[in-house]
Amino acid sequence: MAEESVQKIIFEHEGVFIHNSSDEDGIEQDLLVSGSLRIVDKDAEIIVEYRPLEDTVDPSNMLCAGKDSSSVVEWAQCPGERSHQLLETQQSYETEWDMVNAVSFKKRSCTNGEGSLNHSHERSRWAFTFSVSDLRSITVKEEGWTFLLFKLKESSTSLPALHFHQGGSREFLDSLRRFALLSESPDDETCLLVSTPNKALSQSFENLLDDNNFGLVHKFRKDPYVTTLGGFSKVTNYIFDAFRGTEEQHQRPPEEVADLLGEVIPGLEINQQEEPGFEVITRIDLGTRPQVTRREPLSAEDWTKHQDPEGRMIRIPHLKQVIFKGGLCHAVRKEAWKFLLGYFPWDSTLEERKALQRNKTDEYFRMKLQWKSVSEEQERRNSRLRDYRSLIEKDVNRTDRTNRFYEGIDNPGLVLLHDILMTYCMYDFDLGYVQGMSDLLSPILYVMENEVDAFWCFVSFMDQMHQNFEEQMQGMKTQLIQLSTLLRLLDLAFWNYLESQDSGYLYFCFRWLLIRFKRELSFQDVLRLWEVMWTGLPCQNFHLLVCCAILDSEKQKIVDENYGFNEILKHINELSMKLDIEEILQKAEGICLQIQSCKDLPDSVSNILGFHTEVSSSDPTDSGSRPAPRPIHRQDACSNGHGHLRETSSHNGCKVAFIS
Repeated sequence: MAEESVQKIIFEHEGVFIHNSSDEDGIEQDLLVSGSLRIVDKDAEIIVEYRPLEDTVDPSNMLCAGKDSSSVVEWAQCPGERSHQLLETQQSYETEWDMVNAVSFKKRSCTNGEGSLNHSHERSRWAFTFSVSDLRSITVKEEGWTFLLFKLKESSTSLPALHFHQGGSREFLDSLRRFALLSESPDDETCLLVSTPNKALSQSFENLLDDNNFGLVHKFRKDPYVTTLGGFSKVTNYIFDAFRGTEEQHQRPPEEVADLLGEVIPGLEINQQEEPGFEVITRIDLGTRPQVTRREPLSAEDWTKHQDPEGRMIRIPHLKQVIFKGGLCHAVRKEAWKFLLGYFPWDSTLEERKALQRNKTDEYFRMKLQWKSVSEEQERRNSRLRDYRSLIEKDVNRTDRTNRFYEGIDNPGLVLLHDILMTYCMYDFDLGYVQGMSDLLSPILYVMENEVDAFWCFVSFMDQMHQNFEEQMQGMKTQLIQLSTLLRLLDLAFWNYLESQDSGYLYFCFRWLLIRFKRELSFQDVLRLWEVMWTGLPCQNFHLLVCCAILDSEKQKIVDENYGFNEILKHINELSMKLDIEEILQKAEGICLQIQSCKDLPDSVSNILGFHTEVSSSDPTDSGSRPAPRPIHRQDACSNGHGHLRETSSHNGCKVAFIS
């Protein structure tokens, strides 16, 4: 007997209709076919299924809520007018009473076996199934309710439109986005183009099994963040062959490699073509890198000296400089981080901060009550909340469990971690929870030791990190391009070497950027690095220079050992927990000063590091109370392996390419 297939239901929604207006084969006109729509994970393949329910709906027997929302009326129509009048009535009803959905249906009675047989034939006629990988596009239309039109890649058969009279279309599309990239067509704003990871590339990954026996690319398709966080150590020649070509002995051209990456990482399109509107610049001499020194952490006594009698912080620029140069002693962190993250205004008095905390405590527990008060029955009808809770519970149970604050079973720290992340879903329901966010919260909760303060500090941190976790991964794309621009300026020969090994897109830095080196450093070093970066000194996007500093320290080994694509990924992954944070910060600051002293700096680099728009922090009331995140949706530079170019006429951010 064949082994039964493994099937997991990802999404399910009943009350999805097909409007049957066909008179084919003499089948009765004007029927509404009511059915159930599902997204199913079946043997690692994502399937969309539509199955009609037992009873086809006849509009002549439809009961619909009257406009006073308290009565139910039966629509009686002449046979020739049913369909048109029904649609017109429902359109006005749904538009004006979208908060009231009280549509119900009478079951059609069957007087003989023939009627039952006809209904069975009708149901099977409208059932359909397709793989998400075969889906070309989805057209979203509005007619008082939403209906979707599916177009497959290689099929002349048109699927019937699915009408969501009782809602659920948005939840369906949100669930689908977990497995495919839905992007708006440039020619039709109602059309969503569907793209999934490259099949050949996926097959090349399939032999890379983790502990749960899932292929790496399959995991990437389901959750690129988690795969990136944990999967690099398992990279083998399968990946190398996938990018270079198993049947070809010669190297694939860079633009083809970029295309493959673009399919695996939606939105990471690396521009390999020169663009008009640039003037060529020769290699820039940055001069000698200055030597810098670090100092001791700021003590509790020194922190107190920066407060006036009413508790306002004073000499803030000097205070930030001291924190940048040495960090904070642990006793100061609980209070200082609230200022660095922007939870407390720098110019607030002690009494004002107490009042703020009271208000924020009330606000937090109102949001917490929202998800706490959801019954099990309600949650069964809220797939997004179920998904968020499931992801959070899974992540909480594996976040920093070796740290005493989170170790053991039934640890209260784990409960707080869970509750704060669930409450953040209520604060920002559009983003909700994405795997990796628990890594950002854990150090904050460890320092604050308070649920409410930790939540609001986490909110401020997520304001900076938000676009790292958005569906289109635009924030990650931009940072990788910016990092490539900086590395080419600092060491063009090294960047050219990486490019020759199909590594010029710097994908191996993805995890560094996604969660700010949380998995690369010891827990205490993460605390030091984050508080230094939160000062906003010595430049904008300082974390990119931290990346450059690490790569600068490792370049000699990579080049001398002639590391290829595989070895580079493996080497970078194995740096985890072996990095010296003080040495890295010292080198990153030196790189910043070296770039800043360059007289003929490309505009793109100046924009990335904010040298043209430096904001004085002398005013304690300014927004410099926390490092203002750069608008990540704006592309500052395009990766290009051919030259070193300065923009002359671009309106979409600065673009640069470098000449070797």
